[in-house]
Amino acid sequence: MKKITPRFWLQRPLNWSLIFGLTGLLISCSSDNIPIGPTSVNSRYTEAQPTLSGNGRFLAFVSNRNGAHQILLYDLQQQSFVRTPRLNRPETIAESPSLSYNGRYITYITSDQGRPVVALYDRAIQQSQILTPTYRGWIRNPNISPNGRYVVFESASRGQWDTEVLDRGPNIELDIPNGATITPPP
Repeated sequence: MKKITPRFWLQRPLNWSLIFGLTGLLISCSSDNIPIGPTSVNSRYTEAQPTLSGNGRFLAFVSNRNGAHQILLYDLQQQSFVRTPRLNRPETIAESPSLSYNGRYITYITSDQGRPVVALYDRAIQQSQILTPTYRGWIRNPNISPNGRYVVFESASRGQWDTEVLDRGPNIELDIPNGATITPPP
């Protein structure tokens, strides 16, 4: 007669080194090792749409910290947030940031009277201005040139997504690398 012995899952042969390795990996990747705090890029909130300045010093991104959908600017050299007064307005959503070379100018999408518009924030004067007040239809994905003169974005004013180029004009103060010479366009 055949004897039947019940086997429990702990009695089955397992590759214990694999289990210990995966457990160690899980513990080492826990959120306790991620620097989180008021001076850190990482937080427990949703953060998206990161963009770097041309010189690689500044990082702008959209965050849900403080219970608001806002654009934050982080100085990677100083490892601290940069104050941007009057960039984020209450009761509005800001998204799709783009930075000029030195991070002086930030373009982004916001809402004006319930419709999306492209806005530009100048860190030197701490003011925002709407660049597309007369565009009809939807606007998305703004991007600013390294010197801050040109802004490109997508517009659906003709019933399809088209690329629009906005020239801010020759008389604006450019954001250029320190010591670089300015050559006027022909």
